[in-house]
Amino acid sequence: MASGHPRVAIVDDDTSVRRALARLLNASSFDAMTFESGQAFLDSLSAGTPDFVVLDLHMPGMNGLDVMAALTRAGLALPVIMITGHASLEAQARCEAAGAIAYLSKPLDQTTFLRAAAEAAGASSRTASHRPG
Repeated sequence: MASGHPRVAIVDDDTSVRRALARLLNASSFDAMTFESGQAFLDSLSAGTPDFVVLDLHMPGMNGLDVMAALTRAGLALPVIMITGHASLEAQARCEAAGAIAYLSKPLDQTTFLRAAAEAAGASSRTASHRPG
């Protein structure tokens, strides 16, 4: 997008979560796009790569970790904020080991979420030269 704002993909099977996060991010100088499944997001990558991704951990079909693995296999080093309504220390450890820069529990605290988004956008700008697209 030509706006110069960081582009973020929100991947969550819950429509209300996608809409709320998109509104929050768009109001905070991000360009948000939403996807209802991991596969829909992965299919969109041929049209362009976002600067970072907000991924729901628990989704039907591909879960957040499956999407992260697919990104890695494709050679895409995108910063990921993992969100979940079912937080656990084990899941957090798995997500962090897979490379997620943040692991946040729903309902999301707006300040914490926007801080993580700013961190992801910064991480993206540091790795942009290493990504195709």
